[in-house]
Amino acid sequence: MPEFSGVAHVALTVTDLDRSKAWYEDLFGIQTLFEGDEDGIKYCVNIHPGSNLIIGLRQHAGGSGDQFTPERTGLDHVAFSCNDRAELEKWQALFDEKGVTYSPIIDEWYGHVLNFKDPDNIALELFALLQS
Repeated sequence: MPEFSGVAHVALTVTDLDRSKAWYEDLFGIQTLFEGDEDGIKYCVNIHPGSNLIIGLRQHAGGSGDQFTPERTGLDHVAFSCNDRAELEKWQALFDEKGVTYSPIIDEWYGHVLNFKDPDNIALELFALLQS
């Protein structure tokens, strides 16, 4: 069976590229690799320095303008890995400081989950696998 080695990038459609770019920069410290505007799509491609994950943001001129909902067929959420629950607690404190919409940490048998939303209501998660 063919294999793959990980996630190369995540691309998210947003309603306001400038607002979303600023939000992701402020919260995650992403750095812009390049940006542009082609065929009615404004975009920026960014890298998270700590993980090298590429996060693309795209604003379509003909976009619907509605907010994200996980009930719509397609993306349910994007989850970012953390080392442990203590790291999630630091994120939760940062969310409080920055006014990020989130649900408190959930402790499950398989790990710890911290759910939050971006400015377009896109469901995001920080996840720490339970260490045995």
